[in-house]
Amino acid sequence: MLFRQLFDQETWSYTYLLADQHTGKAVIIDPVDRQLERDIKLIHELGLTLTYAFDTHVHADHITALGALRERLSCTTGVSKHGQVACVDLQLSEADQFSFGQHFIRTLETPGHTNGCLSFVCESRVMSGDALLIRGCGRTDFQQGDAGTLFDSITNKLFTLPDDTQVYPAHDYKGMATTTIGEEKQWNPRMKLGRRGFIAFMNELDLADPIRIHEAVPANLACGKTGIE
Repeated sequence: MLFRQLFDQETWSYTYLLADQHTGKAVIIDPVDRQLERDIKLIHELGLTLTYAFDTHVHADHITALGALRERLSCTTGVSKHGQVACVDLQLSEADQFSFGQHFIRTLETPGHTNGCLSFVCESRVMSGDALLIRGCGRTDFQQGDAGTLFDSITNKLFTLPDDTQVYPAHDYKGMATTTIGEEKQWNPRMKLGRRGFIAFMNELDLADPIRIHEAVPANLACGKTGIE
């Protein structure tokens, strides 16, 4: 399987491109609008056909490229059914499974950062969105966030995957690219706190809002359209 991890430096966001090398069928996860031309160029260079474009959740720090990719490449788009994104083709839920060539990708509902967060499992990899980060996790102080729900999603869903599963998050702010489920069980400091301690820790965080939240959330509810023609 072909796998690419792509980065948007302005928002510290990762995009993931997965493809079957025999058929060229491909899936992209968490595409960023400002990187649209880069991603389309790479897809063409690799001789791929983009079948699906998925978001792990309704992002607050960047605008998605789902709608633009659908217009340009005729792919099928999908977001969680709990995300209230009416413009996507697929309203995704737990255990949905999609094929691309000889490979399959399936969804896990992992809410807590938002109520519509998904993780995507493909063979020995999980694209964990903002649920599980490298030695951290997504914040829970806006967009229906809930610390207890996030703790449960990580421990009851993600931490039940095999320990050698590679974890690829939606963001990293410290120059890390990947981790494993086993590493995060052992070394993620937030998950060492227990459920009650985790909730207290998350509720005491005092973080500034993402700079683009008031622009990004409405646009992402409209598949990336900003309302400017």
